Amino acid sequence: MVRSSPTHYGWRTMADGDGISIFGSSHIWIDHNSLSNCADGLIDAIMGSTAITISNNYFTHHNEVMLLGHSDSYTRDKQMQVTIAYNHFGEGLIQRMPRCRHGHFHVVNNDYTQWEMYAIGGSAEPTINSQGNRYLAPNNAFAKEATKRVQTANNVWKNWNWRSEGDLMLNGAYFTPSGTGAAASYARASSLAAKSSSMVGTITSSAGALSCRRGRQC
Repeated sequence: MVRSSPTHYGWRTMADGDGISIFGSSHIWIDHNSLSNCADGLIDAIMGSTAITISNNYFTHHNEVMLLGHSDSYTRDKQMQVTIAYNHFGEGLIQRMPRCRHGHFHVVNNDYTQWEMYAIGGSAEPTINSQGNRYLAPNNAFAKEATKRVQTANNVWKNWNWRSEGDLMLNGAYFTPSGTGAAASYARASSLAAKSSSMVGTITSSAGALSCRRGRQC
């Protein structure tokens, strides 16, 4: 189920190999989908897109799951605001849950039960607010970190605002925070109140496509 505002929308399915591609659009809601095995990303949002909510989806069996932001040089994406909530990132996933550029991203009450490289990555100074998620690290001792700054020197990314609040870290998982905690920056990356990470299993239990019977509401 892909829902969008009637005032301004531009999502496209199976564009350039993506499962869902959002191009220069705003007020988009992607809710209750089961996504896997696309040619490129499962969800990509680029070219100045903003006001996006990605919720209650079930992602499996894919490499580059979600790209938010066109390129490091495309500064129009500084306006991007995305909420990623109540999703289950399940078996067979490798990276980009999401991979962010420039904008402001609220990652809240998601269940990360598998990644092979990392869960959340970014470049070009995105603000990432991780709250109330459950991160289960893989057994690989070299892949315990949930975060990755992509092709960026430490002396650059240390000033980016990335924080973890109330996240549950399992099997050695860890989140590397950075930045000074600028209130204005996190205000743009805060869209809803996070629930306790102990509730994530229940919150995400119905993630994925809904089974609806004809003539009945889901």
